[in-house]
Amino acid sequence: MRSRTIRHASVAVVLAAGLVLAGCAEEESTEVQSAGGTSPGEGKAECEQLTQFGDLTGTSVSVYTSIIAPEDAAQKKSYELFTECTGAEVEYEGSSEFETQLKVRVQGGNAPDIAYIPQPGLLASLVRDDDAVVEAPDTVAENVDQWWGEDWKTYGTVDDTFYAAPLGANVKSFVWYSPKTFADNGWEIPETWDDMMAITEDAVSKGMKPWCAGIESGDATGWVTTDWLEDSMLREVGPDVYDQWVNHEIPFDDPQVAAALDRVGSILKDEEFVNGGLGDVKSIATTAFQDAGYPVVDGECVMHRQASFYAAQWEPGTEVSEDGDVFAFYLPTVTEDFGRPVLGGGEFVAAFDSRPEVQAFQTYLSSDVWANEKAKATPDGGWVTANTGLDISNLSSPIDILSAETFQDPDAVFRFDGSDQMPSAVGAGSFWKEMTAWITGQSTADALTNIEESWPAS
Repeated sequence: MRSRTIRHASVAVVLAAGLVLAGCAEEESTEVQSAGGTSPGEGKAECEQLTQFGDLTGTSVSVYTSIIAPEDAAQKKSYELFTECTGAEVEYEGSSEFETQLKVRVQGGNAPDIAYIPQPGLLASLVRDDDAVVEAPDTVAENVDQWWGEDWKTYGTVDDTFYAAPLGANVKSFVWYSPKTFADNGWEIPETWDDMMAITEDAVSKGMKPWCAGIESGDATGWVTTDWLEDSMLREVGPDVYDQWVNHEIPFDDPQVAAALDRVGSILKDEEFVNGGLGDVKSIATTAFQDAGYPVVDGECVMHRQASFYAAQWEPGTEVSEDGDVFAFYLPTVTEDFGRPVLGGGEFVAAFDSRPEVQAFQTYLSSDVWANEKAKATPDGGWVTANTGLDISNLSSPIDILSAETFQDPDAVFRFDGSDQMPSAVGAGSFWKEMTAWITGQSTADALTNIEESWPAS
């Protein structure tokens, strides 16, 4: 899914994520390119890493992204320090048709200098199919090694070559709840899956519906259920098997996948547990994902599993905080064997040119300096990063703070959204379709077999 936006049918792309596969990337220089002269940022601590690029006054860097108004305002503000440090200007362009138009522009010889890519699969396609992305310079690789986990660097790597540093991020492994409802019923935030299910059963015993859900999303209906399964896979069998599943090293209908989906079904297909304030199990398929959490506020349901970006979906006036109308907790683990798996999404900074000003901007975006500038430029909240150089005190939104703390937890094991890494015929096709059929009555075996049979032969 695009960071902080709804996923669309155009989101997923043809090739699996930028994980290591056979092949050799074209040799490209990763050395820093300098324009020479004295950098405008010379002597300023916050500009220290950028002075090596020289005086970039009079140059510009074009940036193309899916981040549009009003979120783009904070992006642009966060670049002001870069211009002060280097003299280079940033020409920003956001588009709601980013995924489609980026490929068109690249293939038409009109690529931007930099693009923020929301899917590892799209990055891999631009590298392998179009031979268009420039290898990241050493300064970027050094920043990512210092400020990001190895798993994040993997998603910006294609065929053993590192191309794209991570940028923003979102946490999908959250469950939304009403602090008041929990307090009134004496429930504590669950630490384990069994704890969560104990709350579920207690809610039923008190005549309450414990869960509400909705997976309707236009052409992308079903994506919510894929996120449920991905989170369940990480908790049921762990990150290593999850990676094998995403890359089709085990079949989609492997018994381990079936067990994980049945765990999801133990909640979503139980008439006693769903669909609080909305209907029966089948109503999940027709309830818009944007509306599905609303019954939590009114106490008509107890819990709603959805990503951190859902904070923007609550109706105006809803207070999102630990003592407010709604808040979220980490979707608990089934076992301690796999640490604290975190499912999420984010963007990656891909460059199509290696001019000094482009390398300088890549370096800035991969640094702890930019992470904190961006946080300060977003006082109303709605943005977070997994950059560990982020000072969490610079975040203002309670849910952003919780997200950052989740990313920075030393036990956290991050994995990118699985369907965004799969071939589009699966990730944005059969996976969505079959999970919708499954929620309306199709068996686990039939749903998974149908997806397996749809996987492209090559």
